[in-house]
Amino acid sequence: MPMACPQTLLLCLLLLVATEGQSRQAAIPGCHLHPFNVTVRSDRQGTCQGSHVAQACVGHCESSAFPSRYSVLVASGYRHNITSVSQCCTISGLRKVKVQLHCGGSRKEELEIFTARACQCDMCRLSRY
Repeated sequence: MPMACPQTLLLCLLLLVATEGQSRQAAIPGCHLHPFNVTVRSDRQGTCQGSHVAQACVGHCESSAFPSRYSVLVASGYRHNITSVSQCCTISGLRKVKVQLHCGGSRKEELEIFTARACQCDMCRLSRY
């Protein structure tokens, strides 16, 4: 069997390390700021309106499900067979931003809205901001 030259072996090793690092990074959960355009109106008729780029939290977080421990089974009357643990991508910090509303002619108004400042994987719950 012929021996590979050292340069070929080094190239293969570097390629293996590079692809291994990419697959490990892809498996890491992430929750990140994501910009989106929002149009704000002063009333239903749209008398004054303006647009702004706001931030949302988008991504995925870890979750798992496994058979419940015996003590959980007993405490639940054998109804809680599976225990699940999960986290959701949530807004962990807000900030106010000012949106300029154009009302026709030279008249302008200003309105404050909230946008995400920071995101994190946290306990899943209904949130009302």
